[in-house]
Amino acid sequence: MARSLLKTSLMSMRTNLVEQTGLSLYNTSHGFDEEEVKKKLQQFPGGSIDLRKEDNGIGILTLNNPSKMNAISGVMMLQLLEKVIELENWTEGKGLIVHGANNTFSSGSDLNVVKALVTPEDGIALSMFMQNTLTRLMRLPLISIALIQGWALGGGAEFTTACDFRLMTKESNIRFVHKEIGIVPSWGGATRLVEIIGSRQALKVLTGALKLDSQKALNLRMVEEVLQSSDETQCLEEAKEWLKQFIDGPPEVIRALKKSVTAGKELCFEEALQVERDLLGTLWGGPANIEAIARRGKYCK
Repeated sequence: MARSLLKTSLMSMRTNLVEQTGLSLYNTSHGFDEEEVKKKLQQFPGGSIDLRKEDNGIGILTLNNPSKMNAISGVMMLQLLEKVIELENWTEGKGLIVHGANNTFSSGSDLNVVKALVTPEDGIALSMFMQNTLTRLMRLPLISIALIQGWALGGGAEFTTACDFRLMTKESNIRFVHKEIGIVPSWGGATRLVEIIGSRQALKVLTGALKLDSQKALNLRMVEEVLQSSDETQCLEEAKEWLKQFIDGPPEVIRALKKSVTAGKELCFEEALQVERDLLGTLWGGPANIEAIARRGKYCK
């Protein structure tokens, strides 16, 4: 009886993590003090995370620190969490494009942060913070693209794996350089990479034996497509056009589809079925459903 109740409780907890927005992986029960981490990160300024929400339901998230190849400073990590929370509450949103300013994606964590947070406890706390943030980004009910121009290095490479799809320009490169600085990926990148390309290929990439230029990444199915243009503005327009094929429809339907896929990916079979059932309940008999049925009725006459 106790074992059954525990199993039911764990199932409910996992389902809530995936189905509800705004929930994090780590909290005080895991020894994670988010406010303390925020205070430390606030000490490292530089750059910004910019968000533009367009009328067509596409959000543009820009990593903006071009003097350091869009390295992510402590303040940018805090801003990233703020933008993710804003996107969680954007009910009209359907898609998201993440890119870097000045034709490069990101060189990863700002070295000023890395050098200052020297203890294992500091490293683990930063890992928890960024895993929380990027997992919330990954679970957004928006279909997301990482637009990779130039370099995606270290934490920048990890960031790309938190998106549903990746697009690259011909000259761009993805490098998981963690081994070269004596660590492993810690923002969730290794775990997500295994899911994207499989464990054998992930080992090759993480050890540096396989360096991902655009063609190798395409062959591995790490990316969906290599874009024709290398111009920053034109690439963004190409990415928008590519994304539009997935977001043609009412926001509530697109968002429910993304939630359903997330549940299928992260939950066990029975839990995912329950999420699918619950999502259907939010749409069946709703405006989008009724309007679509009416349109189909007209076509059948």
